[in-house]
Amino acid sequence: MLQTGPLKSTFKASIFQRAKKVACMMRCRIILCTAVSLALLAVLLLALISPVPHDKNQSDNSTRPRPRPWLALSLYIQQPQISSSDVQPAVRSEAGAFIFHRKLTEGLENTSRVIGKAQGFIIPIEHFAYSGFNIIYLTFDTPDYSGSLSVQAKHVEHKDIEELTVVGGTGSFAFARGLAVFAQTDPQPTDVGGTYHVKLQLQLRFPDRSHTNIPG
Repeated sequence: MLQTGPLKSTFKASIFQRAKKVACMMRCRIILCTAVSLALLAVLLLALISPVPHDKNQSDNSTRPRPRPWLALSLYIQQPQISSSDVQPAVRSEAGAFIFHRKLTEGLENTSRVIGKAQGFIIPIEHFAYSGFNIIYLTFDTPDYSGSLSVQAKHVEHKDIEELTVVGGTGSFAFARGLAVFAQTDPQPTDVGGTYHVKLQLQLRFPDRSHTNIPG
């Protein structure tokens, strides 16, 4: 009679070992496929998320602050009318202080549209050259502009043309900087003062607050 017990157990052990090897190989393949898939996914994500390289010059230009736009205005400081009670003539004290209150107009004629006023208190003495009094305030009240400009008058030389410095402003002209050229239009001004043509070259910090230029 044949003995089949040991053969069956050996056969079963062999099958179990083969199955174990196959399972191990399948597990390795699964791990390898998973690793490759994750690597491909990472490459795709990096390609989508990473910024597009720019030209160095373009990046430098984008980081630089944009230059502030310049605004050109032309207006007139009218000679006060002695017969009018509304306008105060220029007053000069014994010490040489010059006080004035004038109106600003759009055109040369005294009847031109009024766009604001000019006020100032100037002491034309060298000791007071850097005084806070020596400021001319140009106040605008128009549909396009509402605010004032501060013009420093520390170097007034009483010439026909004066170039003064704009040192600040409010409203539409907040923090403005620039140049103010005062040109006397009267060849023989009177004692109360003449009419001045004022040309302004302004650099605005907030250009969106203003819209159009006052023609001149």
